[in-house]
Amino acid sequence: MSFLKELFKTEKPIIGLLHLKPLPGDPFYAPGGSMDDVIACARADLDALQKGGVDGVLVTNELSLPYEKKVSGVTLGAMGMVVGALREQFRVPFGVEAIYDGDATMELCAATEADFTRCLFTGAWAGDLGLVDRDVAKTLRLKAALRLDALKLFYFVTSEGEVYLNDRSTVDITKSMLFNCRPDALVVGGAAAGVGPGGELLEQVRAAAGKVPVVCGTGCRRETVAQILQNCDGAFVGTTFKKDGVFENRVDEQRVKEFMDAVKAMRGDA
Repeated sequence: MSFLKELFKTEKPIIGLLHLKPLPGDPFYAPGGSMDDVIACARADLDALQKGGVDGVLVTNELSLPYEKKVSGVTLGAMGMVVGALREQFRVPFGVEAIYDGDATMELCAATEADFTRCLFTGAWAGDLGLVDRDVAKTLRLKAALRLDALKLFYFVTSEGEVYLNDRSTVDITKSMLFNCRPDALVVGGAAAGVGPGGELLEQVRAAAGKVPVVCGTGCRRETVAQILQNCDGAFVGTTFKKDGVFENRVDEQRVKEFMDAVKAMRGDA
């Protein structure tokens, strides 16, 4: 039994993504916008995710485009304010992620007492943001210093929209990451939000990971979830839960419920 069963009460958890609206300091924060509006939308999305039946919730600054390589203090402050406002509303395990900054994510987890997180913790990557060079040694020492002993870390093996700066295969990256960085779980994503990884890639990483759980990070839909969960140990789900399946829209409770009903039937939940 992996930690997934203990934390999420199932070995094949579906973790709903709670995408915050653009935050103060973000280029696309609405003129005349307010944190009250950000919190109200987050509260409605959290309610829809939980009523729809997800096993966990990950709060992310998904709409803080373009993402910062070093997340600013105002973003962390805004995210902390949102999670604080929602704290008593969480009925399932929750996590937080400050995209793409592993160190900022550790600090945010400490401030919000999150149960888990995911991030691009390792590697050197190139893409639209330029070079993204992670320092996982620093990140894990920060985790230790903040006494986040119970925090579960989901490591991205692939990156949305970036390429790894060497010619190693994803399987080789997986093996070295397991040895060097000791992740609690691995995340395999596609090229962008709403775009899933190939089933063969999921199978390959799952085979290489041994006893370490592997979850799908992007592109899981109602019509593909059965196959995905055959190849891995769970999924983060965001876009397909939105109204009309559109990334920028708010969470649609009925879409969540229909998705989770299919998952629960497949898992044989009582």
